[in-house]
Amino acid sequence: MTQYDAIVIGSGPAGRRAAIQAAKGGMSVLVVEKGRRVGGVSVHTGTIPSKTLRETVLNLTGWRERGFYGSAYRVKHDIQAKDLMARLHMTLDHEVDVLEHQFARNGVQTMFGMGRFAGPHEIEITLDNGDIRVVTGGRILIAVGTRPYRPADVPFNGTSVLDSDEIVEIPRLPRSLAVIGGGVIGVEYATIFSALDVAVTLVESRERFLEFVDHELIEDFTHQLRDRGMAIRFGSAVSKIEFRNDQPVVTLENGRTIRSDMVLYAAGRVGATDSLNLGSCGIETDDRGRIKVDPNTFQTAIPHIYAAGDAIGFPSLASTSMEQGRIAACHALGLPMPPAPEFFPYGIYAVPEISTVGMSEEEVRRRGIHYECGIARFRETSRGHIMGLNTGMMKLIFSLKTRRLLGAHIVGEGATELVHIGQAVLNLKGTLDYFIENTFNYPTLAEAYKIAALDAWNRMPPTPG
Repeated sequence: MTQYDAIVIGSGPAGRRAAIQAAKGGMSVLVVEKGRRVGGVSVHTGTIPSKTLRETVLNLTGWRERGFYGSAYRVKHDIQAKDLMARLHMTLDHEVDVLEHQFARNGVQTMFGMGRFAGPHEIEITLDNGDIRVVTGGRILIAVGTRPYRPADVPFNGTSVLDSDEIVEIPRLPRSLAVIGGGVIGVEYATIFSALDVAVTLVESRERFLEFVDHELIEDFTHQLRDRGMAIRFGSAVSKIEFRNDQPVVTLENGRTIRSDMVLYAAGRVGATDSLNLGSCGIETDDRGRIKVDPNTFQTAIPHIYAAGDAIGFPSLASTSMEQGRIAACHALGLPMPPAPEFFPYGIYAVPEISTVGMSEEEVRRRGIHYECGIARFRETSRGHIMGLNTGMMKLIFSLKTRRLLGAHIVGEGATELVHIGQAVLNLKGTLDYFIENTFNYPTLAEAYKIAALDAWNRMPPTPG
């Protein structure tokens, strides 16, 4: 029986970062990966594929140039599924190659097979050929991620009714698409296919989607989607999905039906923990397969077993999962860990992008903070005009008492890059004066920070003294 200082189950963002951190700290490390290649959900079915598909669609359709040349403008007129898959596979091969090199450089060993607990320190690994290996680890990190939630009454068939993992290997481009679920994944894919001029209907059982994002931003975003012809059904739960004349038909509880060429069911994900035999070591999960951990150390109820990434639930971001894996490994090594910054950015890679950091206007109100907002439209910037942007906005929220930045919220081209300026100012406790007094490159979209800050400053009472 081979013994390791640390065993990591899963090689996604949390697992890879933890494994490399532990190896750099002098531990012998084994990564157990159930897939045929390292990378986990993030590389193979989640983060990287969806963002690659998005970029491919924007390039092939000429989406970014339509502000100048009109909505009929196309770079490639006959776009097929194989055009999307070609770039996707090139990107995934590169990601796997980089990760394998990182593991090799740091002396991290890998074993491909299905891992499960045989005891508190023992992991039983079933290899592809059926052989079973048992290894032991002084510390164990569970980083198995999630898989799509697949209700038994949804007739998934891999061709016309798909989940969010299957959509990245889409066999053909549909003429029409119904997307069930207005979470981040559903919204991203709905808008990506809408940019391909697929007729998209987005179904969300709640009265609005992306509740955690500033509502004014979502109102602007929703207007853009409807303006380009996307149908959105809020407050409409799905009653059933069935086939009529070999075509999927979605029936809503209010009686309306949606006939479409294809259905994407993207209403949630569950932790991929059911095969781990967690009961053998005393770890329990909730009804969605998520593991409860100490939010500071990422230890489970069993001190030598850690969990990180999507398997522990919110916020389920690749960026935060990496940090969770690193913190878990550092704690296992006995290294002191500074507290994580209070605010981290969200990136939603829809078309257009949404990114946000800090408090929304709704949260500021709930906390009873006196505040003022500033708005900048991308079309007001010279760079935005050069790029042909007709849409896009930035919203900054400032405290009236301290003038500190409380939140930065962006929808539009480059939002996920631009947000990091707001993130830095926010976590460094910067004020409105930073944006007023500093010079930004001209012409840039970042200039929107100064425009939004001046917009807020114009409505704020003068500083005493």
